[in-house]
Order: sequence, then C-alpha cells, then structure tokens
Amino acid sequence: MEDKRCDFISSLPSDILRRIISFLALEQAMKTSALSTVWRSLWVPVEVNLHEANREIKDIVDLFSKPYESHQVWKLCLSFQDSKRAPSEMKGEIIALAAKGVDEELYLDFSERQKEQVKNLCLKLESCCSCHSLLGHPPHAATFSSTLKMLHVRRLSNLSKDVISALFSSSQFLESLNLEGCNGLQSLDIEANHFLRSLKVIDCPDMINISVSAINLRSFWYQGILPHQVHLKNTSDLVEVMLDLRNGSGPSEFDCEDVLSLLATLKDIEVLRVSGWLFEWLCLGGVIFRRLDFNFNKLKQLSWMDSAMNNTKRDSLACFLNICPSLEKLLIEIDPNRGHLPCPYFHHYWHEPHLWMDYTSVMSNTSQLEHLKVVEFMGYTNEEDQSLLIDLLLKKGSLLESVTVTSPQHHSWQVAKIPDDQSQLSQTWQSGNQQKQNAVLSLIKFIIRIQNSLFTRIALLHKNATP
Repeated sequence: MEDKRCDFISSLPSDILRRIISFLALEQAMKTSALSTVWRSLWVPVEVNLHEANREIKDIVDLFSKPYESHQVWKLCLSFQDSKRAPSEMKGEIIALAAKGVDEELYLDFSERQKEQVKNLCLKLESCCSCHSLLGHPPHAATFSSTLKMLHVRRLSNLSKDVISALFSSSQFLESLNLEGCNGLQSLDIEANHFLRSLKVIDCPDMINISVSAINLRSFWYQGILPHQVHLKNTSDLVEVMLDLRNGSGPSEFDCEDVLSLLATLKDIEVLRVSGWLFEWLCLGGVIFRRLDFNFNKLKQLSWMDSAMNNTKRDSLACFLNICPSLEKLLIEIDPNRGHLPCPYFHHYWHEPHLWMDYTSVMSNTSQLEHLKVVEFMGYTNEEDQSLLIDLLLKKGSLLESVTVTSPQHHSWQVAKIPDDQSQLSQTWQSGNQQKQNAVLSLIKFIIRIQNSLFTRIALLHKNATP
C-alpha cells in the first residue's frame, strides 16, 4: 500500500469531497484547489447566464438566498439590454465571479469590459426593526439579504454599482464588509445598523470622502491615500483602527484641522496601526500633542509604519507617545519599499516648530511610559537615530519586559536595559552630554553586534552538526 501511495481521499466522489471542505472556512477551503487536479475541479465555477435585463437582480437574489450544504462558486454573466436595439443585442456585459460559503460568507469579484469606474458608493442597511419581523417567518422565506453575515467585494464598476446596492441595502444581519481594489472610488457613504462590526476598505487609491455611521462598529481598516474628509459617526464602540496611508495625502492639500478632527473621533480606541508620516507632518505643521484637548487614554497597542526612522520621525513618535499614557505594546515597522513622502510647505503654524531638538531635549520632554511592557522594532538597521529611539524607550519604559529588534534579513535580538551604575563605568573617561550619548549608542551597537555574531556562529554549528 505504501509502495503504491494510493490517495484514497482524492479518489472519493466529488459530492463527498465538497462535503469535507464545507467544514472549512470559505477562504481556507478555496486553498485546497492547489492540492491536485481533482481538488481544483471542485472549484470550477458554474456559469450562470442572465438574459432578461429586468430579472438580473431578482435572479441574483434568488441564487444567493438559497441554503447550501457546501461551498458554491459561480461565474455570473450579467447582461444589460438597450431598448433601441434588438433583444438579442447586449450592452455592457459584466462578468462577476462569486463564491458563497456555508457560513453566509460571500465573495464578489466584479470586472467589466468597459473602462468606467465607480466614483460614489452609498450603502444603507435597513434598521433592525425590520429584522424582527423577518424572524417570525419560516426559514425558507428569509431572503439572501436577511442572512448574509460577511461580504467581500472587489473591483467595483458602474454597471455593478446598482447590483450591489440592490443586493445589500437590506442586509440586516451583515457583520463584516470588505471593499478591496476599488480603483476610481472617490466617495463612500455607509449607514449601518446594530450588526455591522467590521469594515475594511483596502487598496482604494482614489478615495476622497468616507462617511460611516455604525453604532456597534468595532474594527475599521483603511489602506490608500489620506482622504480629504473622514467622518466616523455613531462609532463609540470602535476598538481597532488601521490607517495605512502608504499612498500619501493625494491631490488634496494636507489640512491639520481635518486630521485632528479624525484623531479626536479615535481617542477612545485600544489598537491603532498608522503611517508615521501623518504625525510627522502634524508636528511640522506646529501641532503639539500635549496641548491638544484630547488624549488616547485607552490606547494599549500602537503600530507605527514608515519607510525610515530619522531624527524627525523619531521626535514625532516621541511627541505622540506623550498622549498615550496607557500604552502597553509598541510595534515599529520600517519598510523602505513604502517610499519617501516629501512633506509639503506649511504656510500657517499652530505653534512654533518644536521638533529637531537635540536628543537631550527630546529625552527630557518625553513622558514616562509607565505601562509599556513590549517593544518590537522590525526593519532595524542599527542606524544612530534608531539606536537613540531604542535608548529613549529603554529609559522611559519603567516596566519594560521585552525589547526585540529585527533586521531586514529577519534576524532578531533582545535588547536589555543597562543599569545606570554599570553604564557609567564605561563612560568615566568621557565628559559632556554628547560624549555620554555616544557611549550609550556604542554600547547598544556593541551588544547587538555580539548577539549577531553569536547567532551566526550557532547557525553554522547547527548546520555542520546536521548529518
């Protein structure tokens, strides 16, 4: 049996294989298509041709409202007829790939032959009062919109806009909404009910305005350019936010007032992942975080993403930490592939520029981080400003338990805090603040070099010992 290496699972009937993968989440189940030709055949989409234009939306609703015991994949051919042409002539055909899981999770990937793109998208979910009336109906009477929990939409088009709005305007139980790769989308307006918990807007490089009203929203992720306006209304339960602004500020002029208004709505969140240039530009504009009328008192985890860590970025991070008194975990992610974003010239300052001070002044103006326990620095290259930042965190974090630096080559080391009396032993021959600073930097770099050397030797010994 071992010599023949029989694959008994792949030899099972297709219906049984589909039943097996139905126990996996849809996203994980679709990965089985890479196992073999047999498994790949389970994911061949069923082509659905919709010939009558007036029935397209109805047919889609009927198709998605049915309960399924296994994951389903369709290729939808949506056809729009022109009243001036013969019925057989189709206009603006859309090809949409759709996959629905047994747990009411739907993936929609729209594409079109025309080059038109959606500029404005408005999704309004019905109030939950209509949900209770649905609960009194038998299961077969529930529509697709009343049972959908997770919706993933990719590549919107003008022709698919009406389809999306019609399908999900009454998705009373929708808990998660993901929009991805929506090039051309400039305005997004979402008004949700009590069920929506998660909203992700990823890879939408043309966004200008975002307006969200969702009373129980817990997580909001955004990746793209900095929108001109972001309004998060009725989001008092928001806990986690990601602002990955890797595409910069876009064509709109950077406005400190608008950004601070957004930050004020996020002041009660617990987890923040943000592009570091946003705070650097605020500081360049004269914003002093300590003088704002709000703090991030509940923030426990901060992820700082940037393309580099120089003295200006280091100082802006130190300034922002002054309004994060409860911070427990700090993640710094440096990736040169993000690219450098040149800062614009600011005509008006809130206050006098307060960055670009010497390191001693930065150290004295940074608050104690009394709750900080974990620091992780990814993309560490042992540059002076990076080492100074590590030194600052070691001195300001009185309860620090772990400081880990990881090189671009994915080598990691632990950095330990050196007691003042021991560090002074190696500095007795120097005098002056600058000389002491250089000694601390040299000591930190020396420790990291030793750990790097030990790591390399251990790896070589392990390699030589392997038969």
